[in-house]
Amino acid sequence: MTRLIEGKLASDFPDLWRVTKYDDWAFYRNQFGSCCGGNKSVDFLGFNPTDRTLWLIELKDYRRFRREKDNKISLWEEVAIKARDTLAGLFAAKVEVGHDDHAFAQASLTVAKLRIVLHLEQPPTRTRLFPRAYDPADIRQKLKQMVKPIDPHPQVVELQSMTRVPWNAESVP
Repeated sequence: MTRLIEGKLASDFPDLWRVTKYDDWAFYRNQFGSCCGGNKSVDFLGFNPTDRTLWLIELKDYRRFRREKDNKISLWEEVAIKARDTLAGLFAAKVEVGHDDHAFAQASLTVAKLRIVLHLEQPPTRTRLFPRAYDPADIRQKLKQMVKPIDPHPQVVELQSMTRVPWNAESVP
């Protein structure tokens, strides 16, 4: 298994997969991130060579700190923009030769299927009437409307519902 850690969440991916923290790529940080007025990125990319699926994975952990983004952009819009910008960055990385992540970009763009996943952790329940700040089903529906041409079935998961995706996750200290 390959383990990637983002904040207080660790994700364990199957051995055959190629996985990476896209926003750690030198190509993204030094070249593409500031291109065209700035680009966003998902946290992880997972490429399953068996079925040629590329997973774009965004992790949001609000268990300790609330979402601080201004109210001009919703959570689902933020994820959709990150997915779009990441796909553009992957294409640019595939074309731009001579960086460490060129091979991953080439392999990942041989995909047969794209999947988008938002891993969303929320603070413990405060009231019965409003058990969560964000309703995962509502976010999934709104995200689906935005990214349908990329992935008609995006997922919103949390630690208690990881059965919908082919990797595992856990909290880390």
